[in-house]
Amino acid sequence: MSDINVLVLSAGRRVELIKCFKKAAAELGISGKVIAADCSDTAPALYFADNFRLVPRIDSGRYVEAVIELSKEYNISLIVPTIDTELLLLAGNKKRIENETGAVLLVSELEVVEVCRNKLNTQRFMEEHGFKVPRLYTEEELLKEDVRYPLFVKPVDGSSSIDTYKVNNKKELEAILTLVKEPMVQDYMEGEEYTIDVFLDFDSDIITMVPRLRMATRSGEIAKGRIVKDTEIIQDVTRLMKELKPIGHITVQCRKTKKGIEYIEINPRFGGGAPMSIMAGADSCKNLYRLLRGESLKYNEDYRDNVIFLRFDSSIMLNADMVPEYEEGSNI
Repeated sequence: MSDINVLVLSAGRRVELIKCFKKAAAELGISGKVIAADCSDTAPALYFADNFRLVPRIDSGRYVEAVIELSKEYNISLIVPTIDTELLLLAGNKKRIENETGAVLLVSELEVVEVCRNKLNTQRFMEEHGFKVPRLYTEEELLKEDVRYPLFVKPVDGSSSIDTYKVNNKKELEAILTLVKEPMVQDYMEGEEYTIDVFLDFDSDIITMVPRLRMATRSGEIAKGRIVKDTEIIQDVTRLMKELKPIGHITVQCRKTKKGIEYIEINPRFGGGAPMSIMAGADSCKNLYRLLRGESLKYNEDYRDNVIFLRFDSSIMLNADMVPEYEEGSNI
């Protein structure tokens, strides 16, 4: 069989994900390379890939062409987006990219991405399909004196918990609304927060689903997490996936509150904490390689339960020529 080469876009700090793809290929006996792309030569993940290329910024007007050229250069089989801001652009050009490169672009259909990337669209979709979400307030409703605090403010097209705030009174709300571009205001949810890693094949059939309790976060990304095979969450998210019909690795966030399971957002891409679920046994990278080999996959829960993951920082040193220098004995 010919090589299976994977291109990871906007690689940034996704060192764990790069390693997961390389490990999956090795364990499956698959030959091929993991190529990383980013607009910055100081993106750490570049130096853990087999090869890397610098590409224009997503908003440059030349990003799609660069992805196509890079995919042709390396005979890429799978293109993996990793950040929210590239999803709409890539989804809108999915057919063109796949037709010109012969690669599979791991992004859901445009209408699915539009639901996920705009928090108002997410809210409407959830309400229309009978899923619980915190109440969304109109400007008129916020002017009334009977508003109950705390509330939660976030931008309509936000990402990584940037510009999100819990507000405890009207004075705080008025101040925060001047800071957040295109804000939406909801009830604040009290309860344990979960991230659910879902992997679906290219026909939107669910293969794995892993709920993770968010024990601690940093800059919107999980820092400590525990795998929890919560049947209630699995059943509800299964229904959500059947309604939404995404593909690939999807990250769903919710809280278990007194009202039940209330949803926060859906990210139609690998989340930063995805390697936790992969290491627990729900290996999305292996599943992607298997699909590319033409294998048929079935739903399974063959992953470890009640294991805890602690994430931490590490460093890589580049010399004056921007060449990485590893410590002797390192297996990085």
